[in-house]
Amino acid sequence: MRRPRRAHRPVGVWAIVAGLILALLTGADTAAASVPAADWNPKPPPMTTPWTAGVPVDNPLPEYPRPQLTRPDWANLNGIWDFAVTSRDAGQPAAFAEQIRVPFVPESALSGIQRKITENDKLWYRRTFTVPPDWNGRRVQLNFGASDWQTTVWVNGQQAGAVHRGGYDSFGHDITPLLNGGTNTVVVSAYDPTQTGGGAVGKQRINDVTPHPGGGIFYTAASGIWQTVWLEPTPAARITRLDLVPRLEDRTLRVTAHAAGATGQTVTVTVSSGGSPVGSATGPVGSQLSVALPGARLWTPEDPFLYDVTAQLSSGDNVGSYAGMRSIAVKDVGGVKRPVLNGQFVFQTGTLDQGYWPDGIYTAPTDAALRSDLQAHKDLGFNMVRKHIKVEPQRWFYWADRLGLLVWQDMPAMDSGKTPDAAARAQWESEFRAVVDQHRSSPSLVMWVDQNEGWGQYDQARIADEIKAYDPSRLVDNMSGVNCCGAVDGGNGDVVDNHIYVGPGNTAPSATRAAVLGEFGGLGFKVAGHEWYPGGGFSYEDQPSLTALNNRLTGLIDTLRLHSMPAGLSASVYTEITDVENEVNGLLTYDRQVLKVDAPRIRSANQALIEASRVAGPPVALPVGQYRSLRVTTPGHTNRYVRHFDGLGFTEVVDAASGAVLKSDATWKIVPGLANGVCHSFESRNYPGEYLRHRGHRIRREANDGSGLFREDATFCASHTGTGVRLSAANFPGSYLRHINAELWLAKPGGPNAWDNPASFTEDTTWAIEAAWAP
Repeated sequence: MRRPRRAHRPVGVWAIVAGLILALLTGADTAAASVPAADWNPKPPPMTTPWTAGVPVDNPLPEYPRPQLTRPDWANLNGIWDFAVTSRDAGQPAAFAEQIRVPFVPESALSGIQRKITENDKLWYRRTFTVPPDWNGRRVQLNFGASDWQTTVWVNGQQAGAVHRGGYDSFGHDITPLLNGGTNTVVVSAYDPTQTGGGAVGKQRINDVTPHPGGGIFYTAASGIWQTVWLEPTPAARITRLDLVPRLEDRTLRVTAHAAGATGQTVTVTVSSGGSPVGSATGPVGSQLSVALPGARLWTPEDPFLYDVTAQLSSGDNVGSYAGMRSIAVKDVGGVKRPVLNGQFVFQTGTLDQGYWPDGIYTAPTDAALRSDLQAHKDLGFNMVRKHIKVEPQRWFYWADRLGLLVWQDMPAMDSGKTPDAAARAQWESEFRAVVDQHRSSPSLVMWVDQNEGWGQYDQARIADEIKAYDPSRLVDNMSGVNCCGAVDGGNGDVVDNHIYVGPGNTAPSATRAAVLGEFGGLGFKVAGHEWYPGGGFSYEDQPSLTALNNRLTGLIDTLRLHSMPAGLSASVYTEITDVENEVNGLLTYDRQVLKVDAPRIRSANQALIEASRVAGPPVALPVGQYRSLRVTTPGHTNRYVRHFDGLGFTEVVDAASGAVLKSDATWKIVPGLANGVCHSFESRNYPGEYLRHRGHRIRREANDGSGLFREDATFCASHTGTGVRLSAANFPGSYLRHINAELWLAKPGGPNAWDNPASFTEDTTWAIEAAWAP
């Protein structure tokens, strides 16, 4: 079969000039170096995003790919490459019969291939380039943003560096010794076993690439090169990484410049604002320097101010970067452990962000698309995003830094159905450290999420401790969803993290960890004409209309503000920002064409939640360890008290003339909440070990069986009203202890049951804590 022919344009001076012109027009700082092939075309995607048609053939994603370590000269190798697929053990093919648009994965429509890749396949890429004449005398680096999973590179027939394993960290090779002075050929092979191997895969699974029913919470795999490939000239002594760690205690920026070939050299770091230097320091390469920034302007979601940073080796290499001054920690706030940003508690309200695209799968079609999902969070009033078991390109973090969003970064999980062996564990931990190194200077990134719902779980406590030691400037979540799916809590880290659908529910803080809700929500609505597989979508709770969706979502956010936060919750992650394949839980459709929710209304609810957290006082304190009686406050019934009778909860008139049994039945010992120490439980005086609990909506007196369900059902969280306290169920925030027709029920305003009757609802759910009838 004859191989399609394509002209290869050298990466020469005019290409660089053209790229610089493009950079000026687009706001990028880069030069393009790829051309289209007349016989190449993209495939039609199952859904088109607003950016699908605007992806250049010859220069996709032209923006400079590494915003925190910049140099002025570079050449983008994105574009059309020759492509072939062989069996997994085959050598380089003699012919490359297809062409692919890099950096889009072959499973995607934007690549022009759109085909399933399995564990039996190996991918091959090839293209040519020339080195610009003005790069003479410098070393040439060949850089890959990311390639999934095992990647080998040859230049002019010789292997460049070691084989790289990992799908989420960047890598590169100094290819100077392999260049020929003219037209050079680069060949790349990539082998990706996805879930059949032992590596980090996140939500990737080998499935058909065209829409199909099923799939659940797992999605189409993404194999091979999926981030920008580029050339860069450097001196022999070059800076390879800048670690930028703000320290608010003394208003300094701690900077460590890592370098290659620079033994014995010094580096000068200069921090600027608005083009004017505000601080500098000089010291040995590889040591931590302290740059004083008196009166430093702090980075916050409301004011995401960034300083410009430059670092120059004594031998001349000069790189640019940026930094934000912020701190993140957990401290005691009103008797509850809370995460504090710059020393102040602010509730972190965000969404689960999977980072998938119907046209590019793992790769956003354009930089504007990458930015758009983050901007949607800001438009909806969220101040945080949880990047769910995927690691995005550095430009995604750049936009989070610029726009002002707190980021929880998951380490992509290994396959959920396996116990990883020693080799898989070593690889996963090595890749985790590489990811930390790559993104440790981003001010938006405030927490590492090590593992999720027990997927491939092992050594949770050790890993959390090691990641905290490796990056002490951030929080660590040892396991998101410790209450789910067989997950085992390592017991350490900075937060304890539950998943509750639909929720929101409560997570109980501990003496050492803040309480967060790593996932909740999942409200679904299918938008006709914007479904990946029409009729195949699922959610955690389908909504009958967009009005119902908006009402339900607003209600969940209000419940967080009114109940969950006062009960000790400090952060929440709503599932999810967009639909993904057959998941229709998104606030946006998968194609990003339709926003399902009322943006001003959701933004207002989020802003009210955030503002309430800024003035949050301590939780309502009841007299723990003491006997009390709970009196009705409903007018006309204020002589009635909560009592148990034959194991059920009632109210009854109690006075001085009442018998001893009635007085004892109406007396309760207030103890710390069995499921949440910030809340309370009510133990029967005359039946020690038995508590008020809800079951089937009815309030009962039952013995503690030690189960987690009992502890949740027997825990109530108090909030003040003008005439007493309301007692909301810990596991059903917004549902209250209520009396109606002398019976006690767990009632919800607006609920469908007889005991949810709106008449005198607030009065019926308000209780006065009185002296005990039977001390």
